[in-house]
Amino acid sequence: MRITDFSQPTFGADLSRGKRVRIIQGEYYVTGDPEISVSTVLGSCVAACIRDPISNVGGMNHFLLPGDVARNVGQEAERAAVHLMELLLNDLFKRGAQRNHLEAKLFGGARMFANLTDIGTKNSAFAESFLKHEGVRVVSGSVGGQHGRQVEYWPVSGRARAMMIKGDPARVQERVPVKAPAPSSSGELELF
Repeated sequence: MRITDFSQPTFGADLSRGKRVRIIQGEYYVTGDPEISVSTVLGSCVAACIRDPISNVGGMNHFLLPGDVARNVGQEAERAAVHLMELLLNDLFKRGAQRNHLEAKLFGGARMFANLTDIGTKNSAFAESFLKHEGVRVVSGSVGGQHGRQVEYWPVSGRARAMMIKGDPARVQERVPVKAPAPSSSGELELF
């Protein structure tokens, strides 16, 4: 993970106070600092953004179900994703989060290549099923479609924003605005 300090203004940088932590596939980050945001870029991967609004702690992970999920459901293919989801939840609990207060926002799960298996849909379905089983309610997010997303999440406030990425999945070429869903009472969700 990479941390960018925005406390000192720099040319072309977001001049807001705070720090942005960037995570990649296989990573997660948890914080109780209201000035920290967590960001990632997703294609078929999914990011689960989970917080406890009472304990003011939250975090994000970034996972991809490995292998041929169709042949290995419930076996090796899900172990890495389950492990990363459990790491995120356990770190939240260590910092005072209560299961009955948790709320989640899910992002990603795009079908990046039409001629390949739709692993994005399987990633999204896994995340929704896992959270339902754990008693964590999903309050919003942006999953599916054919384009990647750049996501930024403020774990303490629950604010999130996602920008669709159009073009070659290997490169960020053009960002496409997406319609924002109705605001929820559990933190902001900003899609642009």
